[in-house]
Amino acid sequence: MTVLEIMERANTRDTKLTIAWIKDAIHAIESTQLENLKVKKQNIIKGADGDDNQYSLPADLISLISVSVLDTESDQYKHIRRIADDPLVTEDVSP
Repeated sequence: MTVLEIMERANTRDTKLTIAWIKDAIHAIESTQLENLKVKKQNIIKGADGDDNQYSLPADLISLISVSVLDTESDQYKHIRRIADDPLVTEDVSP
């Protein structure tokens, strides 16, 4: 199917918008499939605040399936649970 055919079916004349729709559709398909699965190991980077809780993500990342860290005591990787909901964030107003 060509871009022109998609434009005719969507009843639009905006080529850039149609191409954006196509790219969004491809991105949505890739985010639900496991065909391009990559495994990457990296060291955790010390953050500006001194915490060891930061790591860089690749620019071509579409979705993240899991994160594990190496437990140096048992020499095994431990899976980190995903947060299902947005974390509760409150403002500390105490002096």
